[in-house]
Amino acid sequence: MLDKRIELNGVKVYPFTSDKELLVYVEKEKGILVAINAEKILHATEQTRGIINRNIGYCDGIGAVMAMKKKGYRDVVKIPGCELWLKIIASMYRENKTFYLVGGKQEVIEATVSKLKEEFAGIRIVAYRNGYIRTEEERVKLIEDVAEKKPDVVFVAMGSPKQELLMEEMLERHPAIYQGLGGSFDVYTGNVKRAPRWWVDHGLEWAYRLVKQPSRIRRQVFLVKFLLLVKLGRI
Repeated sequence: MLDKRIELNGVKVYPFTSDKELLVYVEKEKGILVAINAEKILHATEQTRGIINRNIGYCDGIGAVMAMKKKGYRDVVKIPGCELWLKIIASMYRENKTFYLVGGKQEVIEATVSKLKEEFAGIRIVAYRNGYIRTEEERVKLIEDVAEKKPDVVFVAMGSPKQELLMEEMLERHPAIYQGLGGSFDVYTGNVKRAPRWWVDHGLEWAYRLVKQPSRIRRQVFLVKFLLLVKLGRI
């Protein structure tokens, strides 16, 4: 799989054909899962390319999937990060694997842990904390705690590239499966509503967000540019 990464504007993405394939790969290889969408590809910088290319980039957006298909990888699928982390838990918690959660406001992370314990009876969450790391001392303490507790899986919901940079420091101290989740804890606890299933299944989640938040039009203009570049073979 390492030799099969596909380069899109300098961003190397794994052509996973299912979430099961991704799960098998990451459980074997360990490392940091990084969600890739059209925006990350189009607006890639030296820093963000480096972060993605050092780790395990997967298609989290329909734009990334379309670009991969244009390259000839017809079986590549979209794997939403806000669903993937729960599939990781579902596939591992019965095996007595341990989890560490970082991110969100205090009330959100507490609600997340409470809901996980209800949905995955017996889940072993070794530690959790909010995503507001205000001092270097707090940061070092968190990394030390991860190294000490040695969780099998670490979820960090703080937004990119902040969460990836933190996870890279953690990975240096403790090999595990890491995934950056952005605002997934808010979605999971119902503080942020995701698009209905039909929109998600038809690759139109971006359109639903635009309908609900017309102010996003400026952000969505890039998608038109991205798709044009894909069609022209320039990505």
